[in-house]
Amino acid sequence: MFSKGVGLFPTEPVGVIRDYTLLAESLGYDNVWFGDSQNIWRESSITMGAAAVGTERVVLGTGVTNAVTRHRSLLASTWASLAEFTGGRVALGIGTGDSSLRTMGRKPLTLAQLERAVAELRTLLRGEPVREADSGAEFHLSYLTEPVDVPIYIAASAPKILRLAGRIADGVIVLVGTAPEFVTAALDTVEQGARESGRRLADLHIVLWTPTAIDEDPVRARDLARAHVARVCIRPLPAEVDPSLRAAIDRIRDSYDYYHHMDTEAGHADIVPDALVDLFALAGSPDQCRDRLAGLAKSGVDQVSIVPFVRPGESRAATIRTFAELADQR
Repeated sequence: MFSKGVGLFPTEPVGVIRDYTLLAESLGYDNVWFGDSQNIWRESSITMGAAAVGTERVVLGTGVTNAVTRHRSLLASTWASLAEFTGGRVALGIGTGDSSLRTMGRKPLTLAQLERAVAELRTLLRGEPVREADSGAEFHLSYLTEPVDVPIYIAASAPKILRLAGRIADGVIVLVGTAPEFVTAALDTVEQGARESGRRLADLHIVLWTPTAIDEDPVRARDLARAHVARVCIRPLPAEVDPSLRAAIDRIRDSYDYYHHMDTEAGHADIVPDALVDLFALAGSPDQCRDRLAGLAKSGVDQVSIVPFVRPGESRAATIRTFAELADQR
């Protein structure tokens, strides 16, 4: 069994994203995750604040932010404020940095830098001071009167960061596709990290980040998911891809355009073969997706969080509704 989540990239106006959030809550989704990439999408913190208005139950999080474009003082203050406003219904999803940095020619954080950022965020959310890396000055959130409990999730695909997430995070946003061999390998690696900190896999909340397109025409569905699959498959992964697909992955890596990150009409999406879509997405007819979900229910993840893809100009609401129906039929 798993809970339902939805990842929303703010490609549409803030009011539309808020409507999707209210819809997700009404359909029993447990989490709504908001993409953070300031050069290609609307501002995530404003979107989350607006989306929180009128919600009562759903947990709001980033899928995901970073500690480069967001100084940790800003991150800590954002999440302390959002936690206060929502009564603690928050989940801070963070990674090393992807399109938010790549679109400016900046490099992602190292794993050591990410680990330090997570530790400092927790210190700040306890109301304690940390030292600014460049100036050497201490700073803290002066308005906190007590510690703020904000679960920190790390987004991970490659083995090293999966293991780090298992060791230090409260939850893991796993981006490795939907094929059993990749999901199992990812969870095994997270568990190795968890054991290093005296924990078990069950002590972490595991979110399977799932590019999703559901259409009566499975060919159309696959086409819509190709752009996100392109981003998944060019990352290091916890299991080996079939050698026959490596040449295709190399071509995708060479042509990937971060200004068309997750864009269904991106040029790099056109060269993603069906075999990769089937490994790394939930894409097909409703019946096909229901069958895939039956397999994911046995995978050991706590949540399947869909990233709905539709044709340009179409609403994501139908996919959000359909997935809720399919998941509830398990």
